[in-house]
Amino acid sequence: MSSGDDTIRAAGCVLWRRSSYDDGLEICLVHRPKYDDWSHPKGKLKRGEQALAAALREVAEETGFQCAPGARLPTAHYIARGRPKRVDYWAAEATDGGFTPNREVDRVAWLAPAAARHRLTQPRDKTLVDALLNALHLA
Repeated sequence: MSSGDDTIRAAGCVLWRRSSYDDGLEICLVHRPKYDDWSHPKGKLKRGEQALAAALREVAEETGFQCAPGARLPTAHYIARGRPKRVDYWAAEATDGGFTPNREVDRVAWLAPAAARHRLTQPRDKTLVDALLNALHLA
């Protein structure tokens, strides 16, 4: 990246788990009261931090869950507050933990893929549900 690049770098995961009541999949969405939106857990990279490390840190901070990263998912590019933003995503299976409301995230929802797609606020986040299903060979 050139020194003149003012792109905001962020990373996140499409967090999933096997449903406890059928063979299905559940996707974890986070509700951010600051924006009143539903999205995948994500956040800005710290100085010198690698994208995958940031994604795993953000999942833990926002959801309380540890996870095992899997396939790389499509990168989102958009404008945020007048600046270009790049968000790298990975599929990640929840392995342990539990949610406690915090300053950034007041609620999480574990939803079937169709319901998750419907609940997500941004269209760019909806496409990541399909990318996850493709990565897991469930599409």
